[in-house]
Order: sequence, then C-alpha cells, then structure tokens
Amino acid sequence: MLDINASVIFTFVLYLVIILGIGVYAWLKTQNASDYFLGGRNLSPFVAALSAGASDMSGWVLLGLPGAAYLSGMDNIWIALGLLVGVFLNWSLCAKRLRIASQELGDAVTLPTYLQRRFNDDGKALRAVASMAILLFFLFYVCAGLIGGGKLFEAVFGLDYHLAVVVGAAIVIFYTLFGGFLAVSWTDVFQGLLMSAALLMVPIAVINNVGGSEAFWQSIDSVNPNLLDPFTDKNGEPLSLIAMVSLLGWGLGYFGQPHILARFKAIKSPDAIASATLIAVVWTLSIFIGAILIGLAGNVQFEQALTDSETIFMALVSTLFHPVIAGILLAAILAAIMSTIDSQLLVCSSALAEDLYPLISKAKPSPERRLAVGRYAVAGISIFAILLAMDKDSKVLDVVSYAWAGLGASLGPAMLLSLYWRAMTKQGALAGVIVGGLTVLVWAQFKPQLWGLYELIPGFFLSAVAIIVVSLLSRDKDDHKIDLSSNY
Repeated sequence: MLDINASVIFTFVLYLVIILGIGVYAWLKTQNASDYFLGGRNLSPFVAALSAGASDMSGWVLLGLPGAAYLSGMDNIWIALGLLVGVFLNWSLCAKRLRIASQELGDAVTLPTYLQRRFNDDGKALRAVASMAILLFFLFYVCAGLIGGGKLFEAVFGLDYHLAVVVGAAIVIFYTLFGGFLAVSWTDVFQGLLMSAALLMVPIAVINNVGGSEAFWQSIDSVNPNLLDPFTDKNGEPLSLIAMVSLLGWGLGYFGQPHILARFKAIKSPDAIASATLIAVVWTLSIFIGAILIGLAGNVQFEQALTDSETIFMALVSTLFHPVIAGILLAAILAAIMSTIDSQLLVCSSALAEDLYPLISKAKPSPERRLAVGRYAVAGISIFAILLAMDKDSKVLDVVSYAWAGLGASLGPAMLLSLYWRAMTKQGALAGVIVGGLTVLVWAQFKPQLWGLYELIPGFFLSAVAIIVVSLLSRDKDDHKIDLSSNY
C-alpha cells in the first residue's frame, strides 16, 4: 500500500460518488434499447471524440505505458506513434461512412448487425461469428481493466488484491448496468479530461522538482542514456525491424474495436465528424506525451527501482502532491480503467442482447426484453472477467495487447473493406472474421518462434487476404448484398 492518508481517500471516494451519480441520472434518461446501446445517436463532436479516446486508452495508458517507459524509455514512442496514426485513420476512413451506413441499414446498433444487413445474410452465420469474436476477446480486455483496478484499490485502500478486483468491478457494473451508453459517454468525457490533466501535471511536477526541462533530460541521461534513444532498448541494443513494426502495427487494431466504432455510429451528424477527428487526434497526442514522460520521470525521481513498474504513476503522485490533489490524480487511474471497461461491457452486452439472443429466441424479443437481456449480460460477463483477473502477476499491457490484436484482426479488415469495396461478399466477410481471429489465437501461442512479431499484423493481413480471395470466388453466388456507396 502506498503512503496515503485520509484526505486522499476522501477525495477518491468523492470522485466515485460523482461517477455513480452520473449513472443514476443517465438511467432516468434511458427509455429503450437504442438509448441504452447508442444514446439515441445524439452525441456532440466533443463528447464523441473524448468518449472514443477515453474508452480506447483504459488503464494501460496510466499503468502499462508509463511502466514500459519507466523500464525501457523512448523505444515506446513507436507504439504511441502507431496508435496516433491509427486514431487519425480510423476517424478519417471509417467514422462518416459507418455513421451513414449503420443508420441506413435499419438503425444497425451493433457491428454484427451491421455486417449481417450490409451483406443481406439470411443465414445469420456472419452475425453469430462476429458476436462470438467480440465476446471472446472482450473478456480478456475487460479482464485487463479489472487487473488495473485491483492494483489501484490495493494501493489506495490496502485491500487484498482479489477483493480489490471485485470492488472495482462492482462500481463499473453499477453505472453501466443502469445508465447504458449515456452514462458511459458522459462519464468518459469527465474521465477523459481528468486523465489528460493527470498525465500533464505529474511530469511537469517532476521537471520543476529537478530544476527545469534541461536538468530533467540531463538527469535521465545520467541514469541511463539509452532511455532517450528510440532506436535502442535500455541496454543499448538496437531495436530490430520486427520489433519496430510490431509496435507500429498496434495502429491496425483500431478498425476492429467495437467500443470505439460505436462512437462513430452515435455522433449526432456525419457533418460533425471532421471536428471530432481533430479533437480526438489532439487529445490522443497529449495523452501519449504525458504517459511516456511519466515513465521517464520515474527514473529521475526514484533511486531504488520499483518492484512493479506499472505502479510508477501511483508512486509519483503519492510522493509529489498534496493529499487532496493526490486523491484527484489517483482517481484518474480509475477514470481510465472505468472509461474502457464500461464501454467494453456495453459492447458485450449488445452482442448478446442484440445479436445472439434474437438468433436463439423462439419469438422476436420486445424492446423491453432486449434491454433487460442487455443488463443481465453486463452482470454475467463481468463475473467471467473477474475470474480471469484473479492472477495478480498479470501485466495490464500484455493482456490488452492480446485482446486488441484479436478484435483488430477478426473485425478490422471486414469493417474497413465493407465500407469501401463493392465486390465484397458475405462469404468473404465470414472468412475474414474467422481467419483473423484464429490467426491471433494460434500466432500468440508460438510468438517466440515466429520472430516475436505482434500477432495483430499477420492476423490483419491474412484476414484481408481471406476476404478478397473468398469474395472473388463467391461473387456470382452473392447478388443480394446492399450497396451503400452512393450514400457517402
């Protein structure tokens, strides 16, 4: 447990009360399944951009990325660069077209529903397989968030790690369960602003503490000059081309992240996309700069190495700031964790309630029934994720990288090509989802023997190849798909 007093805990608890209050208010505004899963498609550019960013970054940007930068330095700039480019391309290539297409296709709330209607898949196999891919990989993604939450509550309150995981999960479940998409989006904006403030304040405090920016960089150089070289690891060994490509390749994952793509569908107008894109890119850039600087700052502030590198942000906050400010900044970690878990739970919930449940239900479920099933799904999925998160030695960044790769490879190429390629067929889309997901599952098991290449890259490439090849082979058998290109 960190050296934390009652003022820190009071501030931290006050933050939790505010978040839960937002959940209750959003519950009163949620009337049907469309409100619950997409907020009535009425998000402003600012809310959509910050909500997408906050739901994307999660606890890894305050725990995993600073921890990696603390250990190895500026070589982590490649993952930040890859993700920044991915944010820009995702908003530029997908946002407007998906916003228009999802509404034109009978208000397709979820990605599996969009794919089914886009290709007029009466057999519903595509919808079912896409839903199962979301559920599988999001279980690991939610698990990563709960691991971060467990570390946070253990540090702040001195709770046993396993109990801390359960407490963190209970808080997120509450406002997601009742408030749905509105609660998730509104809290994401609040939490996104808090995250960016925290990521800028902490490195600034360290820089001031050592006597300015010049002294800061000189201090890092004196600790280990290799930390400042983006082309070498901490031991001075040059980064291999495969290592750099693997880090840059993280950006490919954006095209298949349902919790981020949901913000594109929920923005109030396609005309608002341009301003939302600018907001999203600027916010993301500031977040990454702050996260890497925090990792570097840890090497300046502490002479003795931390036992868990992913606690570097928490250690700096408790050392440098007044207890009240420290409580607010520590709440930023919970903000990052909650802003992602809630979105992921909501996507899993929609996959079950909107996609899988109607396929097995004998009668068409009413809107009220779909809403109830969605809420039950949030609770059920959370229980599975809690069980997966019970391994205290798990690293947040490792679990996130696996889930990110699975979603990006299975859904990314199918989503991207469906918005641009007229000749794509439902057979091609199905092949892409299956090949991408299986490649990640297999490649991750043999990664050391496969040059250490990040599994997202081969998964994304092979999924795209499968879509193109199978679509060309099946084009004469699929004459009923819907062409939306004239609407863009």
